Amino acid sequence: MKVSLLRRVWVTFSAYVVGIYASLLNRLEVRGGQFIPASGGVLLASNHISAYETIFLPWAVLRSHPLQMLWAPAKEELFRKPFQRLIYSSWGAFPVRRGRDVKAGKVLNDLLQDQKVMLFPEGTRHKDGRLGQGNRGVGKLIFDTRPTVIPTALVGLNHWRFPGLGARGAIVFGSQISFDDLFALEDCKETHQLIVERLMDAIAALLKQEGAYVGRAEK
Repeated sequence: MKVSLLRRVWVTFSAYVVGIYASLLNRLEVRGGQFIPASGGVLLASNHISAYETIFLPWAVLRSHPLQMLWAPAKEELFRKPFQRLIYSSWGAFPVRRGRDVKAGKVLNDLLQDQKVMLFPEGTRHKDGRLGQGNRGVGKLIFDTRPTVIPTALVGLNHWRFPGLGARGAIVFGSQISFDDLFALEDCKETHQLIVERLMDAIAALLKQEGAYVGRAEK
């Protein structure tokens, strides 16, 4: 996807402003950035615990990959007010309707050919820090597009309050997940479920590594 230099400069500048707040005025640590490829289709799949994620994740990625885009599907309610729609769209967010959104699905498929995309497989936020069930549709997306999938763990952000100073948290990227054995299986719901379960297990492993795993949310 062609993106103007002006827009990429704007996105990187915005991310660095966020980074000053997150990492200097507060204590947000970023680890594992070396696992994020510089190019190609990349899916950064994260647990979902706070509204801060959508602004902190771009900073965590763009600090190592400036002038790139990190695209993100977001609930359509965020785009109803003109100013919010302008800001979110300029940063690379695009609206998704609840339920099955064919148009948004096509956008995701196209982006993952050569772009970086952040996604929350749980689909809903768990403020208690528990890890929810992954949506099978994410498994289908991975099966269809075969991107580099980087599991991502968000730690402590569910306790942040704005404005605030000195809050601690972390964004931790893990190594690429291999799905080669699952890609060899039939394109069906069962395979898609196995893919998303492997993804959620990888996120859980990162949380355990950070001492931040508090269990799985009930179905």
